[in-house]
Amino acid sequence: MAVATDLIGMPPDEIILAPPQTVLKTSSGKIRRSAIRELYETGNLGRGPRAVWLQLIRLALASVGPRWRRTRGQLADAAYAGYTQIMFWLIAPAVWLFVVLCPSPSLRWSAMRGAARLLLRLTGIPLTIEGLDRLERNGAQVLVANHSSYLDSVVLVAALPLAPVFIAKGELQHKFFPRLFLRRIGAQFVERFDWRQGAEDARRSVDVLRDGRSLLFFPEGTLTRAPGLLPFHLGAFMAAGDTGAPVTPMVIRGTRSILRSGSWFPHRGRIHLAIGPPLRPTGESGWQAAITLRDATRKWMLDHLGEPDLAAERTPL
Repeated sequence: MAVATDLIGMPPDEIILAPPQTVLKTSSGKIRRSAIRELYETGNLGRGPRAVWLQLIRLALASVGPRWRRTRGQLADAAYAGYTQIMFWLIAPAVWLFVVLCPSPSLRWSAMRGAARLLLRLTGIPLTIEGLDRLERNGAQVLVANHSSYLDSVVLVAALPLAPVFIAKGELQHKFFPRLFLRRIGAQFVERFDWRQGAEDARRSVDVLRDGRSLLFFPEGTLTRAPGLLPFHLGAFMAAGDTGAPVTPMVIRGTRSILRSGSWFPHRGRIHLAIGPPLRPTGESGWQAAITLRDATRKWMLDHLGEPDLAAERTPL
């Protein structure tokens, strides 16, 4: 009423009407009281929307920070990957040449172990080991580990105080540099597609164990980008069942996220190696002993791996 009284008697051209106040409502027509209060407290009640060009500039400026942080992260990742590859290619040829030319098997393994540890240290990849005291120091054993990345072999060489006989897929025999290197460290090649040759390879594995040397298997036989434990080949467990040698399960975590299958772009990360208790044959023989050892090994690995069980989903190549 006071406002109306003040306007009485004023010439029309002197009356200036203020802009209508903004009344925010929901889709159902209810007044949004808290939103209106916020506008009032910030002094924005009654103001019209900003010009479109100002809104576009504000939006562009707001995106500069996130874009720069993302670009900076990508540049840092690329720099780390490049540095890691440089370190690898500085170390790997020297180790290959030393292993091929060195006449002493123990010196070859010492050089490999030192080089693997040096590579992890230079690239800033921490390696933690759990259960190292569970390894059999006397007598032959069958070591089995999950296979997540090409880094797995480097990790095992760096971590294990043993010099086991690596079991490698037969296709590597057709590649000059891997074949020469693996033969010099005493690795055995296993044929995965010819069952007759595979049976002969299995007999040679048994001979290795009977000679008192340990074997190291990746029982999945291959690796994939996706997390999960693939089905196991039975070769490792047949050899253990035939000789009575214990099976020592191992789980490697972290290598897949650092270097995935099919990629040569390493990322930062941490690696953890867990070594399980030796699993011994329970008096069974032959096929049944191998099945029992396989199942017990797989259970322990799944319990400590933290990845899904893919045994029923696909068959490894």
